[in-house]
Amino acid sequence: MPFDINLPAYGSVIGIGVDIVDVGRIKDLHDRQGARFIDRVYTETEKAYCLGMRFPHTHLAARFAAKEAISKAFSTGIGEHLNWKSMGVVLGERGQPSVELDEKGNRLLKALGASSVLLSLSHTDTTAIAFAALVGDS
Repeated sequence: MPFDINLPAYGSVIGIGVDIVDVGRIKDLHDRQGARFIDRVYTETEKAYCLGMRFPHTHLAARFAAKEAISKAFSTGIGEHLNWKSMGVVLGERGQPSVELDEKGNRLLKALGASSVLLSLSHTDTTAIAFAALVGDS
């Protein structure tokens, strides 16, 4: 059975990153710090999506892992060159996780010769994992 899915063609891989997060750790941080933690780490889009879910901490943990994986793909970590809100997870046109970068993130992306960030997320009740790849056009 043929599929009518047009996937974009990407070029070379410039950087990769992976991270795994314990959902309980994110729940504990949220319980202890409340909105301070959420507002420091997550974009408005991420907050609305995760906090609207029945079990928000699994989704928060997946996005926390995504931010760590993305920062590893950039080879900067979270800090001077890329902060928590420089990157956000949004839903793509087929419902897949996609990365949205702010101005700082986009400048870094271009400086590294990349054109986009690919992202894969998965979680259970207790663990979330993310894999990110920076890719170029050629």
